[in-house]
Amino acid sequence: MTSESSFQLYPAIDVRGGRVVRLAQGDYERETTYGDDPLAAARGYADQGARWLHLVDLDAARAGGYTLAPLLRALRQTTGLQVQTGGGVRGRSDVLALLEAGATRVVIGSLAVRAPLEVLSWLAEFGPERITVALDARQDAAGVWQLPIHGWTEGSGVALDELAVRYADAGLQQLLCTDIARDGMLSGPNFALYRHLVALLPGVQVQASGGVHAVGDVREAKRAGCGGIVLGRALLEGRFTLEQAFAEAAAC
Repeated sequence: MTSESSFQLYPAIDVRGGRVVRLAQGDYERETTYGDDPLAAARGYADQGARWLHLVDLDAARAGGYTLAPLLRALRQTTGLQVQTGGGVRGRSDVLALLEAGATRVVIGSLAVRAPLEVLSWLAEFGPERITVALDARQDAAGVWQLPIHGWTEGSGVALDELAVRYADAGLQQLLCTDIARDGMLSGPNFALYRHLVALLPGVQVQASGGVHAVGDVREAKRAGCGGIVLGRALLEGRFTLEQAFAEAAAC
């Protein structure tokens, strides 16, 4: 089990067209809007004691070209939050731009699957503390966790375990993993998957993401050995508060 000091809560804000939204299973046609002021939402989380924010640029994730640099600067200047953020990272210049805009960590998803050599070079250059690798996985008929790309619409032929171990061997510190089938569905996280990854990747902080529906999921993520949990739709819909989530983590 991770220590209380190392376990982190990551309230999540996904932004599309300047609005706070959530997608069901990554489907842009299944969008729910939760407000038009991401900065105010982030301030609300900071007021509730958040230390981190997970910020996703959905427009960039689809078309490339990170669009939230002004928001990122405002977040760092006015909230004090540490921000891990991504969406549309296509090359080294994108990583550098996000770090210069104030990101604490840059989240790299599809490119981590398609171009691991490039991403491994960034781990070495910028330091593993500045990079979060996000591997979104779907279990195939044989029970193997595969890593689809291009908005989860195409197979990559790459298995989660194989690639995760490769990054861990290179010094990766932060791995965010989403069970695609549960993303945005409020069906509960896949704790069996996270226990597997924690055992497979000693020394890596595994961030649970996708499916959180009740405050007890926070405690279960910590018991599973995760280094943190991303809280998205459940917080936005008021199923529990961030203060309650902190209390649940402390009780474990």
